Amino acid sequence: MASYLPTGRQGSMDRIPACRQAGKFPDSMTEFYTVYALKSLQDGRIYVGFTRDVEKRLREHNSGKTKSTKGFRPWIIIYTEIAETRQNAREKEIYLKSGIGKEILKSLE
Repeated sequence: MASYLPTGRQGSMDRIPACRQAGKFPDSMTEFYTVYALKSLQDGRIYVGFTRDVEKRLREHNSGKTKSTKGFRPWIIIYTEIAETRQNAREKEIYLKSGIGKEILKSLE
């Protein structure tokens, strides 16, 4: 709590550091990324991506908002993994899109 304000004058925002108030740091629920793999129920193809909200992203894929997956709906999640940073998520995404990564995902089916 900010000690420089008189008692009773400390509002709820006074207890939150300015960097958090301004949105510099995301809250704990959105700090992590989810790397995910989807499987098309139409033809069995696999799509790999990463996001902060995997359920929302799945809805977007299944509603046709994503060009690359629109024609192969519906999709189901076959794999998820948590990554602590965007860079780690991107590296895992690239790996899963590689030949070896795709083989691993196909073996999960």
